[in-house]
Amino acid sequence: MNSQPESKQIPSSFLFIFAIIGLVWYVAVWNGAILGCITARGRYRKRPQSSLVTTPLDSVPGVSILRPLKGLEDHLYENLESTFTQEYPNYEIILSVADEQDQALPVARDLISRYPNVTARIIVGEEVVGVNPKVNNLIRSYREATHDILWVIDSGVSVVPGTLARSVDLLEPSTPTKCPKRGIALIHHVPFASTPEEFFLGSSIEEAFLNTSYAKMYLAINTSSIEACVVGKSNLYRRSDIERVNGSLKPHTESNNGQSEGLPRRLAAFGKFMAEDYAIASALWHELDLRHDVSCDVAHTTIGKMSLSDYVWKRVRWIRVRKHMVLAADILEPFTESLVASFIAAASLRYLFGIQVLLFLVVHNAVWLWVDLDVYESLAGRPLAADKRWRFIGAWCLRELLALPIWVLAMLGNEVIWRGKRYEVFGAGEGRAIVFAGDRLLRRGTTLDS
Repeated sequence: MNSQPESKQIPSSFLFIFAIIGLVWYVAVWNGAILGCITARGRYRKRPQSSLVTTPLDSVPGVSILRPLKGLEDHLYENLESTFTQEYPNYEIILSVADEQDQALPVARDLISRYPNVTARIIVGEEVVGVNPKVNNLIRSYREATHDILWVIDSGVSVVPGTLARSVDLLEPSTPTKCPKRGIALIHHVPFASTPEEFFLGSSIEEAFLNTSYAKMYLAINTSSIEACVVGKSNLYRRSDIERVNGSLKPHTESNNGQSEGLPRRLAAFGKFMAEDYAIASALWHELDLRHDVSCDVAHTTIGKMSLSDYVWKRVRWIRVRKHMVLAADILEPFTESLVASFIAAASLRYLFGIQVLLFLVVHNAVWLWVDLDVYESLAGRPLAADKRWRFIGAWCLRELLALPIWVLAMLGNEVIWRGKRYEVFGAGEGRAIVFAGDRLLRRGTTLDS
């Protein structure tokens, strides 16, 4: 006689449990968002001057600035010039191109002649160690650099004059902390994007993404130190540390001394990865048990002329590469997005307390937008300009709407297009070139070490 009430009670219990889990997840997502927002406020609204600026040359660590170049990036001259004007007494600049025909060469030569007091030189010719063109471009610079501390900075990035000094302060602290922590192996800079004056939909969406949602979660993950999370637009690390890692992610012990399965070490070991920045950061984190830190400076990046299609396929590339490196994070990503998380919470609150779904969604997205705009203001050092506000908010809304469809598209494949070439991502984020003859697949390339 009690079978019918019991059968009704079972699904009701499941719904109650799912509703509670949904609310707990929603609170966790908001904790991450608030942590990122608070971190941005505390780190970027006040940037101290480093004492290294006025320290004698022989008393500061030397730094080799490596800038791999490829073609004429937007604002290339200004981007490269920003490293020639660093307020730091002891550094050199190495500009590298893959071949003599590269259009960036005249710009590099002009800057070297304009700043004769800066130690700078150009290296022409790459050394192919894998499918990653950036690593191939950097190999000779890495090997020929004078100093142990390397600052690898993309050609599309500009920085303010005090960036290097403040970054070295973090990498080589002059005052040891009272509570010893894991040593610091890498300093990185959050990207801050700007768009061209002419309107391009994809560029606007990319700007809204990088300067709000991406930066917020990037800072939250790095502040909580739950895992390596690094983008390679601007990174400082020691060559002596890179010499000891191989990308295996197996911790070093006295018995193996970093030798794992005969894998090569040094920078060349990362030429097989599509995302060498994350691979290097993870190797330092897991193999050497060293941590990273985020500077109080940003990597200013000018987004080129990007269509909506360009934006979508760039995000697809990121997700497809990342799912081979950190699958769990990729699976969880859509549930951390504003729309998915808010729908989960709205359904939970409706079931538990009868709160209207539409009312909750409106309030949630309004507060989420306010937090994102606060992150933008912290990174920019100023509020969003009034004449740009509505266009930015429109791009922000499109970004939120596109997040889930892009993720689904990315999870359904393994091929990516990078710098006009097609690759297949496999293994732990490794890549191999796909060669076509017309519309016909000719062959799938192999990595150099296979």
